[in-house]
This record gives sequence, C-alpha cells and structure tokens, in this order.
Amino acid sequence: MSPNLDGIRWQQDRKMENDRSENGIIEHKSYARVGLLGNPSDVYYGRAISFSLGNFWASVRLEPSEDLTIVPHPTHDLVQFNSLPHLVNRLQNDGYYGGVRLLMAICKIFYSYSKENDINLHDGKFKLSYDTNIPRQTGLSGSSAIVCAALSCLLDFYKVRHLIKVEVRPNLILNAEKELGIVAGLQDRVAQVYGGLIYMDFSKKHIEDLGHGLYRPMNIDLLPPLYLIYAENPSDSGKIHSTVRQRWLDGDKFIISSMEEVANTALEGLTALLEKDYTKLASLMNRNFDLRRQMFGNDALGALNIEMVEVARRVGAASKFTGSGGAVVVFCPDGPSQAKLLEDACEKAGFVFQPVKVMPSFLNEVDIETLSSKLKQTI
Repeated sequence: MSPNLDGIRWQQDRKMENDRSENGIIEHKSYARVGLLGNPSDVYYGRAISFSLGNFWASVRLEPSEDLTIVPHPTHDLVQFNSLPHLVNRLQNDGYYGGVRLLMAICKIFYSYSKENDINLHDGKFKLSYDTNIPRQTGLSGSSAIVCAALSCLLDFYKVRHLIKVEVRPNLILNAEKELGIVAGLQDRVAQVYGGLIYMDFSKKHIEDLGHGLYRPMNIDLLPPLYLIYAENPSDSGKIHSTVRQRWLDGDKFIISSMEEVANTALEGLTALLEKDYTKLASLMNRNFDLRRQMFGNDALGALNIEMVEVARRVGAASKFTGSGGAVVVFCPDGPSQAKLLEDACEKAGFVFQPVKVMPSFLNEVDIETLSSKLKQTI
C-alpha cells in the first residue's frame, strides 16, 4: 500500500472515530512502532528515532455504561480451556498476560494523575474493551499500544485532552506498565502517542528538569522504503535488558561507552535522514545492532533473533531489531530487486516478510496546542 493510501486510511479511521463519538462511543487506534535507531539507549538517558508502523495496531473502544466495566478479550484474556494441558500450553506460549490488566492499570494512573494535578473528572461510567493484531513477543510494542489507545479514550470521555500535555502522556503509559512490572523505556510510548517519525533525546538533564525527554517530530517522507521481518513463533524478548542494566548501574565502562555509541547512532541518523543520506543510514542501522550484540551477547539475543538480522545481511541489506527482539527492520539500499531476494530468503527461513507502512502523526489541533511553541512548528 502506498504512503498516500495509508494516509487516506488513517483519515477514514479518524472520521469513523468522530462518527462513533457523536453516539457516545469513543474508539481509538494505536499502532505498533519500529525503533529505527538508538534503541535500547532510551532506558539509559540516550537518544532514539522511531516511527509508527501501520502494519499492526491495537484498538480500544469506550462506551458509556451504567457500570464501569473492563471487558476481557475472547482470545487474549482466555479463562476457559479445553483441558489442563490446554491451559498449561497456553501459559507456556503466551504467559500470564492479557489486555484487561493493561486497561485497569491506565485507568488507575489516569485517575491518580488527574487527582494530583487538580483535573476534575465527571462521574460518568463506561465499558472499556480492546482488540489487537500486533504479533506477540515481536518487539513491536503491543502492550503499550493497548495502553496508549485506552488513554486516548479516557482523555476524550472526560474531555481533558487539553489539560494533559502530549509530552506527559508517554510517562502515564509507561507508569501504567510499570504498575504491572513491565520493564521498558519511554521510546515506544512517545512514538505511539505522537505517531509518524520522531527523534527523541532522553538526556538526564531533560528528564530531571522537564520530567520527560525532548521530542522532535519529522516528515515521514524522509524515510526510504523499509521492510519488516518477524518470526511467527518468537522467543520471549522480555529478559534481554536484565544483565546489561545492572552492569550499567554498576558503572561498567564498556557498557556505558557502548550505550553512548548506540545513542549516537540516533544523533547521526537525524542528520542522515534530513540529508537523505541513505548509505549512512544503512551503516548506522548495522552499527546499532552490532553494538547491541557486543553488549548483550548471543545467548541473550537468541539464535532466532540473530538469524533474522543475518538473513537480511546475507543479501547485502542493513538490518537491526525493531525493539528487544522478535522482529527486524530492514533497508535494502539496492532497491526492489534486493528486496525480492530477501523475500525469497525469508520464505526459505520461515520468516514473515512485509513492506513497512509508516503512519503519519496522530496529533490533532487540541494536542498540538498543548505542545511548546517550538515543537508546534515541526508538526
């Protein structure tokens, strides 16, 4: 699908959301995200460039109701099983996870933030439900997409979108996930709140002085054609940060210097994209992954995840993780013929291969008014 058709689809989705809101029903989508450069330095006061991936999304629906109800998803919140082996197999494959806990957590964080900041909420009640087609354990931010879409519904239901700044919303989403023990950084949540292509600076000074990073939306037309590779049955990516995080906290010089280099791939990538220097972009993507591999090691990354990167490199393409593993973003500098070679290689290896669809910014006029004047000019 062309970028223009993606934009039309997005506009149609927004129109449908507006039509439903007139009937008291509010529905929002939040898309998967791709970490293009700089991850995982966002957890280490680094920098990142990410974009919204239109291939996959989560949607949340809010309906006025006599009781406040969180509706379990028939698939993702399954509580009825054919047998005990069926239950155990489900837990082994998907863990103790579902969307209900995410919806409940963001309701709590949203309420607490509103109370602490003297934002009055009306007494209306609602029924909250969700759906998602984001593949699990692919490093595409499926959990935060659900939380992000739910937050948008709450902002509109309580009519407080103008009172909660865009820059603050990623923090609320992250705090909701922290409630559930999910270890993550702000990068994914920023990309999903803002939409489009965005550069982020998470320097310690910004975080301590502002409570958030500095976020710079960019034109999605700066991106070259990109591709996505993912495994339908990936390994869990949730444990990848653990050892490196502790070493960083302990002052390990190798980890600290390597993470600074990872952050610099985003800084250099900003210039490369603005100048459309795609040769440089390819080099930075490969460098980003190589640095991650040196820090985390093959065992932590997983053989399947590494093979997804290697299958792209064997045809001369640049490749790196979209997040913590499970999916890979690819740039083919030699164009469509190289992409076809990669598609064939992925089919033989058992990987899914798709062209990337980049979604434009999601911010509406009310959202933009909450931004600083400097950022308004870049939207």
